[in-house]
Amino acid sequence: MNCELKYEAALKQLQEIVERLESGQMDIDALGKEIKNAQALIKMCKEKLTKTEEEINAIIS
Repeated sequence: MNCELKYEAALKQLQEIVERLESGQMDIDALGKEIKNAQALIKMCKEKLTKTEEEINAIIS
């Protein structure tokens, strides 16, 4: 997973994974890999949001 991936790009990748899952376009062999990829993207997004929130709170305080 690219640590320098921007939040918006990670969110777009997550949306694409969800779309493939919902449409049935994903075969069973790719499912595990995509779920792991989605899990890593979610973690990265949460970390970026938390960091941004902390920075904003520091500025406001």
